[in-house]
Amino acid sequence: MHSANMPGHRNNQTLRRRRRSCPHAPAVASLLLSSSLLMSVASAFRLVGSGVARRSSLAFARPNVGSRTARPVVGGFGPCRNGAARAPSFLHSSATEVEERAAESTATANEQYDALNKSSGLTGSYDPSLFESEIYSWWEKAGCFDPDAKQSADSARSAGREPYVLPMPPPNVTGRLHMGHAIFVALQDVLARFHRMRGRPVLWTPGTDHAGIATQLQVEKALQSEGKRRGTDVEIANASDEEKEKLVGRTEFLEKVWEYKEEQGGAITSQLRSLGASADWTRERFTMDPALSVGVTEAFNRLHEKGLIYRGTYMVNWSPGLMTAVSDLEVEYTDEEGKLYFFKYLVANDDGSPSEEFLPVATTRPETIFGDTAVCVNPNDERYTHLIGKRALVPMSDNGESGSMRSIPIIADEYVDMEFGTGALKITPGHDPNDYDIGKRFDLDILNVMNKDATMNAACGSRYEGLDRFDARTKLWGDMEEAGLVIKVEPHTQRVPRSQRGGEIIEPMVSKQWFVKTEGMGAKALEAVKGGEIEIVPKRFEKVWYGWLNDIRDWCISRQLWWGHRIPVWYVGDTNDEYIVARNEDEARTKATEAGHPADVNLRQEDDVLDTWFSSGLWPFATVGWPQDEDSSDPNTDLARFYPGTCLETGYDILFFWVARMVMLGIELTDKSPFSVIYLHGLVRAADGSKMSKTKGNVVDPLDTVAEYGADSLRYSLVTGVTPGQDIPLNMEKIAANKAFANKLWNACKFVTGNALKDLEGEELEALAVNGPIGMEELEGLALPERYIVSKCHELVGSVTKDIESYQLGAAGSKIYEFLWDQYADWYIEISKTRLYEGFGGGGEDAKTAQRVLVYILDTSMRLLHPYMPYVTEQLWHHLPRQSRLDGGVAGGNSLLLAP
Repeated sequence: MHSANMPGHRNNQTLRRRRRSCPHAPAVASLLLSSSLLMSVASAFRLVGSGVARRSSLAFARPNVGSRTARPVVGGFGPCRNGAARAPSFLHSSATEVEERAAESTATANEQYDALNKSSGLTGSYDPSLFESEIYSWWEKAGCFDPDAKQSADSARSAGREPYVLPMPPPNVTGRLHMGHAIFVALQDVLARFHRMRGRPVLWTPGTDHAGIATQLQVEKALQSEGKRRGTDVEIANASDEEKEKLVGRTEFLEKVWEYKEEQGGAITSQLRSLGASADWTRERFTMDPALSVGVTEAFNRLHEKGLIYRGTYMVNWSPGLMTAVSDLEVEYTDEEGKLYFFKYLVANDDGSPSEEFLPVATTRPETIFGDTAVCVNPNDERYTHLIGKRALVPMSDNGESGSMRSIPIIADEYVDMEFGTGALKITPGHDPNDYDIGKRFDLDILNVMNKDATMNAACGSRYEGLDRFDARTKLWGDMEEAGLVIKVEPHTQRVPRSQRGGEIIEPMVSKQWFVKTEGMGAKALEAVKGGEIEIVPKRFEKVWYGWLNDIRDWCISRQLWWGHRIPVWYVGDTNDEYIVARNEDEARTKATEAGHPADVNLRQEDDVLDTWFSSGLWPFATVGWPQDEDSSDPNTDLARFYPGTCLETGYDILFFWVARMVMLGIELTDKSPFSVIYLHGLVRAADGSKMSKTKGNVVDPLDTVAEYGADSLRYSLVTGVTPGQDIPLNMEKIAANKAFANKLWNACKFVTGNALKDLEGEELEALAVNGPIGMEELEGLALPERYIVSKCHELVGSVTKDIESYQLGAAGSKIYEFLWDQYADWYIEISKTRLYEGFGGGGEDAKTAQRVLVYILDTSMRLLHPYMPYVTEQLWHHLPRQSRLDGGVAGGNSLLLAP
């Protein structure tokens, strides 16, 4: 029988009825007898031996190391660091210096926030803008995010507490915060804070990516506004004095990019801080840090030595605007209205002259006709079987004159869909990925008919050479119409590939590039998941993982850019026929002389840079000291302690482009999977489930949201009510509701501290401090309502712990909400008034019991809620009774984040 008087029913029933009714008593009785439950609750209050934290000399401040330009202040936070990374472990300060600095910092940091917060009392209503930035500054300056903030490395090792390591997906160094960043911060911070509070050393490695294309594009736009552009050494050497003024060479261009990075590069990390990210910023890295650049060069050399990197000609996505190959991730497909052009492919007579017979062919890109090297039909298509083996004449290949036209074979392949178009397919291996595959099967010629800027080249004839591809389309179709080769034109909706950065239409193009052989590496990554070495959450993405890795293609890693890691290849002499892969030019010269070349032979480094995803693929191990520390026997190097990582949390949309490549490179270069769990979140969408878009006007800005509702409300809205891998519809009503929840917690704490405990002080207050779980003996001595609420709290601790450990973060967060609102605030606080006040029949021992339980439940609940809503729980928790800070405790020891 369910009573409306129990928790979960927010009504105005009398206190007498609330106190009398408790239908869950049988369940409570059995719950109280569960020793295993009490043990799980005890683990949530695990006491951790104190010890001075070992941290680097940067642990208590955020100086602009090596920076020439001060960072802007964002959201009330102080100047952020530039891209400079924490020094490798072999450059750290001595343990003595570290301990001295830790001790000096503790008192100052605590005085700035902890003591002042408590002494000010709880007044007014919940207003996160008054304390969020102050709390974060205190956490960071006190070194709370250091993996050794709670205990030393040796203490953790002795206690068997394995580190919990989260590599943060590095945002673009010059980027700005969006909801994609907000969701990963919210989820990863839940994991980091939860495991840190459970006593494990937690390393959440932050950093930024150099974002080759995005960053270079911004600098090029700035140059264009000045009437300048990039110029190669050859262009500059051959230019007139006037033209030279408009050209910027590689060295000067890179200086301008670094300047832009210095000016813009700190905003994103300050914005991540505003969301409460408890990452160890003393270990902040940048993909072009000197130490990480060494790792990139080393990885390229080792993969080449294994025969896994080669130079070859292959079909790539070419961006005419950026003048570089781009990855699949940097191509966005949109459905756009276009045209389907139907025309005649004349069948050739035996002497090569055109016959009266023709093949009707349809295309969406007439300008690529110049690159056709075959016409393909389905072998089962009776309309065309008599033409298989004959030759067809490429329209206008006589340059519009009466000369002979180029002939190409008519071939048959079941790939051709007989129902689409005319059932006859023009094959252009140089400008279509599917045609490229057919061309390989039939050993067809590959013709490139476009220049790098997507103008037509000499292969198209003088009438079309130099025309933009779309202008050439118009002119060619007009010429074909005059020649009687046009059949018709129909409207046609097609998927158009556009550059994510530049917006222009991508041109599939065959180009000589550098590639990584991925078949063998992909097989190892596949087996890591199949064999259980890596778990993917949610499990349904395992099928996607297997499907992609079973059909993997070699990875094009070269980019025709200047900003990025320059490929460590040196060409010998004046041609590109012979090259040497080396770690630096000195090593390349040594290899050249060993190969018989003179000591002064001309060596030219490859102009191309590596794909940004190549350096990002090394992130889990390069950020902790690979390859510098891989041969070290010191168990306390970051590489020894924090690699492999524990969990890689990221969006499912980059499962292949980044996650799979990290796994492949990690296994190949370190013989270890880089992490044991891949946790995938969905995409944050508008309230109606549609994609957020500036065009639609439905973008929710996280910084504006934080300013209005607070970071806690946004974080909680992103994490709760969803399951792993599912997209997250976000609306302001949900965020507002979660701000109301934070306000509810605020008022509950005000009641406890300002009413229930108002007459207590000194030892009486300290006696109520929560130092561990209520045990069986004390539970049995409580009245039924207190036994009920304490038992439900213990059940909640076990359930939330289990959920988070199994990566069901949304479910865990929702349970805390329901318990605090329904069970504690709306039910037990009302019950407690009958214990606290003599006018309701309370007072004496009943009042003391109620005070004990009120504080116990609130303290426990705030510990559970802290990973989700760190700011409000930190602010409120300091007003609850607790023991004085332990002597010799670590900096930030008064923080809920590090509380015993």
